[in-house]
Amino acid sequence: MNKDSRLYLAGHHGLVGSAIHRRLQVEGFTNILVRTHAELDLRDQGAVNHFFGEAKPEYVILAAARVGGILANSTYPADFLYDNLMIGTNIIHSAYRFGVRKLLNLGSSCIYPRLAPQPIKEEYLLTGILESTNRAYAIAKITAIELCDQYRVQYGCNFISAMPTNLYGPGDNFDLQSSHVLPALIRKFHEAKLREHKTVVVWGTGTPRREFLHVVDLAEAAVFLLQNFSGAGPVNVGVGEDITIADLAVLVKRVVGFQGEIVFDPSKPDGTPRKLLDVSKLKKLGWAPRIGLEEGLSMTYAWFKSHSGNPLD
Repeated sequence: MNKDSRLYLAGHHGLVGSAIHRRLQVEGFTNILVRTHAELDLRDQGAVNHFFGEAKPEYVILAAARVGGILANSTYPADFLYDNLMIGTNIIHSAYRFGVRKLLNLGSSCIYPRLAPQPIKEEYLLTGILESTNRAYAIAKITAIELCDQYRVQYGCNFISAMPTNLYGPGDNFDLQSSHVLPALIRKFHEAKLREHKTVVVWGTGTPRREFLHVVDLAEAAVFLLQNFSGAGPVNVGVGEDITIADLAVLVKRVVGFQGEIVFDPSKPDGTPRKLLDVSKLKKLGWAPRIGLEEGLSMTYAWFKSHSGNPLD
């Protein structure tokens, strides 16, 4: 890749896309193509084809997606399936149709079976039943991987897929109705501290284990893979370590400075019992994350406070 190559970054306003956008700029890329949702609805095949025909990107990073936590996925499964199917299908097909030299498809670790052996290797894909609370989203993401692989088989397209673990960082979604667990915990503990509440209720039993990767690390990994990897199937992107939700809650409580107690609500769903990625494939390629969880949490909390607009803070 040349620094002035035409590179289309789909989803540049999201948590992942904005971090990748910043990373590309830091690395000196000067011809980054972006479009807002108002300018280009990625669910519209005709509009996507028109854009690719006019812009003629040489490289594509597919970071656009409809995302959310357990509540959002459970409430709007049809929307999550349809929107993500259309986004992935339209971009991947247009990339083939208009001769894109390389495409990086970003997915999610939720593609793997609910009870996959731990840590999860890339070859465990499609070997078991998916987690029901995010099955619709996962199926859309699995389809995108399969599309990349089959366009590679049939047409020789250099399309690759990366599967990040749970992500967090600046620009995350802190809406309690649609956010993932970590930003939801940050907001809950922050608001409880401001209102001097004695307890914070955390969904589930606290026993599930999760792995968390700072989005700055993910952005570096994405650019690294685009420049250094070519092959079929997903590549896991994570830290190779996990933590229980209970311990995560304690860590967030300490970072935020909340002085009350944590109460777990076992009537709420836990989701997948454990989701730890085997990252040996990426490690062998020469990449590893740099930001530890507590450091990353502190950075994220500082960003949240500066952007929350809460008059009590």
